[in-house]
Amino acid sequence: QVQLVESGGGLVQPGGSLRLSCAASGSIFSRYTMGWFRQPPGKEREFVARITWSGGTYYAGSVKGRFTISRDNAKNTMYLQMNSLEPEDTAVYFCASTMQNGINYRISEYDYWGQGTQVTVSS
Repeated sequence: QVQLVESGGGLVQPGGSLRLSCAASGSIFSRYTMGWFRQPPGKEREFVARITWSGGTYYAGSVKGRFTISRDNAKNTMYLQMNSLEPEDTAVYFCASTMQNGINYRISEYDYWGQGTQVTVSS
């Protein structure tokens, strides 16, 4: 099993930046593909980005060029650097893990989830 805890959310003005962290415990972190998802208010959860155990990345079109996913296997931690934030990025952000191969953009591919961290982009 994997336990995931997100942190780093908060209130930021449009154009600002935030860095989210996802700390993992309970299993061998380096074996897992890790993903970030978000759920805007009143909407369904959606894919943001994922990173494989070897560092391969894939992004949703809406965040490509603004967000950067990374991981530090020695610290059992994954990150999401979010720049040029827009009000449309307001959501609860979740991290998740999977051992499946592929692009891994489907919610159903992920086995373990964190509780989420709120990101609000507003002036």
